[in-house]
Amino acid sequence: MANKTLKTRQKLVFRLPAQKPRNPVAQAARERHAGAHGTSRGGERSAERALLQKLLRGAKEGGEG
Repeated sequence: MANKTLKTRQKLVFRLPAQKPRNPVAQAARERHAGAHGTSRGGERSAERALLQKLLRGAKEGGEG
């Protein structure tokens, strides 16, 4: 062994700063799988209108219908 003093030398230790405590309200919401609400009525109408236009274009071209 070339260097026998490594066993007795003080080891280098890194100390990280303490983390901030977490928000208990946000953590409870995350555990409940909280998320966005459902699609709005306006969004549903526009989706239905887009589907209707798609079906009409298909019928006009002779594809569906």
